[in-house]
Amino acid sequence: MSNPFKERWDGLEPAERRKAQDHLLARYLQDCVVPFSTYYRELFAENGIDPESIRGIDDLRRIPFTTKADLQPTEENPKRNLDFLLVPDRRTLMRRPSVIWRAAVSGRAKVKAHYERMYRPIFMTSTTGRSAEPTTFLYTAHDIDLLRTAGMRINAIAGVRKDGRMLNMFPYAPHLAFWQTHYSATASGVFCVSSGGGKVMGTDGNIRMLAKLAPTGLTGMPTFVYHALRQALDEGVRVTSLQHIILGGEKVPQGSRTKLRELAAALGSPDVKVLVTFGFTEAKMAWTEAPAPPGEPSSGYLLYPDLGILEIVDPATGEPVGEGEPGEIVYTPLASRGTVVLRYRTGDCTDGGIVHEPCPYTGRKVPRLTGRISRQSNFMQMRIQKIKGTLVDFNELEYALDDAPEIDTWQLEIRKKDDDPLGLDELVLHVVRADNDTSDEQIIRELNERFTAFTETRPNQVVFHDAEAMRERHGVGKELKERKILDRRPKDGETPAAQPAT
Repeated sequence: MSNPFKERWDGLEPAERRKAQDHLLARYLQDCVVPFSTYYRELFAENGIDPESIRGIDDLRRIPFTTKADLQPTEENPKRNLDFLLVPDRRTLMRRPSVIWRAAVSGRAKVKAHYERMYRPIFMTSTTGRSAEPTTFLYTAHDIDLLRTAGMRINAIAGVRKDGRMLNMFPYAPHLAFWQTHYSATASGVFCVSSGGGKVMGTDGNIRMLAKLAPTGLTGMPTFVYHALRQALDEGVRVTSLQHIILGGEKVPQGSRTKLRELAAALGSPDVKVLVTFGFTEAKMAWTEAPAPPGEPSSGYLLYPDLGILEIVDPATGEPVGEGEPGEIVYTPLASRGTVVLRYRTGDCTDGGIVHEPCPYTGRKVPRLTGRISRQSNFMQMRIQKIKGTLVDFNELEYALDDAPEIDTWQLEIRKKDDDPLGLDELVLHVVRADNDTSDEQIIRELNERFTAFTETRPNQVVFHDAEAMRERHGVGKELKERKILDRRPKDGETPAAQPAT
């Protein structure tokens, strides 16, 4: 069967798309993953799964899930993550008719070069290590091609033009967001300057680059981009060229998008499109929303059906849910080499699920991941905690505070009264006001009402700061991800001073 995705990755009708995915999945598992992955070769054998019996997406549920724990080192196997690396066996390859034919036609040297490009690791990214030990994911030259392909699609969907100028404000690190942006630009032929975020050039350096480069697009972590634009405005910098702000690494509620558009307009760019990307280290690529008119709902993330399959499953049972239903995001690649995970449970949940209607803003015929995504790993693994005897969903609380029009930015501090480990929980909400026309008392009253509506509790104290003080509290330019929620409560055997910020 030929691959119809080669010409129309975003234009196939659902039935044709599903048929093509079934074929790609079967070939991928039988030809690449099971023969060459130590982990999955053993997993299939232990569970009595014949790779030839996996004929399509409906058969995926027969394959056990992979989780973060499966990738973690053990005493018996300290390099366990390497069991997920595809390492072809030369003897197995040389018995394949396609390889024999290729060698006869092109010569052994070209065959060797081809398989080195497909399977020899040359690049690495890593998880952040906030909820577990950092895990490395290895890329081959083929995987870099896929990263570039995903990047070109992101830019095409976003409407980034080749004659534009991008400023990459993601932190310079072996993390997907920075490198996806880098390869998005190089693959699309877009001029791009990577500042490395606050840790490399500092906020001041990024602002100087804003003024000097006059970028048409910005990419970066939402909190850092917001702080940089706010400081630029405070310093009287004009940026009249911005067309796109593309964000990743954190959720971005509608209120935050509105505030960013307002900031850009105040800087001199009134028609900025604010888009959010979604990606994770284990997928080795990211997806983007389509540009939406101001105030209109997100399209959801446009997926690449030729490169991977996203399932939504019930977090409790692991069973797949119906179209448009909420659940946990599970990922299976269709083309990756290097480090490969099948049916990977991300721990991230969406309240919108996957839909298959064409994108309302671009007309592209691809599945879309919709709804709000709750990244459980961002706050001590579980985002629902008991505070003051009340269960608090921090995902919902973050959306509520980000959407609050009376404040620019915020940070929530959880601590014990009088630093007594046995004392009562206290919530201190640190905020920067959005304007100077509203009294402190009114802002506190509105924040208390908003807080109570979402958590059935309220902060013990609301503390006002200026923008510079909040940048310091957030760790702008110092942390990979800015600190918006701090748990200062001592753990067993620790003093408050020893308790690290989250």
